[in-house]
Amino acid sequence: MTTKKLPGVDAGEYFLKKRGRPLSLGDVLAAFRLGEEMSLAQFSKFLGISPAHLCDIEKMRRFVSPGRAAKFAHKLGHPDVLFVQFALNDLLRKEGLSGEVKYYTEEYPKKKRAA
Repeated sequence: MTTKKLPGVDAGEYFLKKRGRPLSLGDVLAAFRLGEEMSLAQFSKFLGISPAHLCDIEKMRRFVSPGRAAKFAHKLGHPDVLFVQFALNDLLRKEGLSGEVKYYTEEYPKKKRAA
């Protein structure tokens, strides 16, 4: 199975633009997958989940716990903070709750103060 190319648009750029709804963890994972030109089967194997599960996450039919989001981040070589933030906000939207979680750690992001 091959990934479909989006004509004239970088896959990451496509998914990382808001598309009429807030960005989800599924959007982020899809952007990584398409950016690496991997099939659902290849990327799901890398993440340690089934292709059907990955498809459901990307289509927002299933949601990821903050712990699993952190594991995905580590496998992809990224800090867990943003992946956990996306997962928490997805869960809030799933429950119909308003608001947004902004998750910060000591290391991320470091705010620079004007001198």
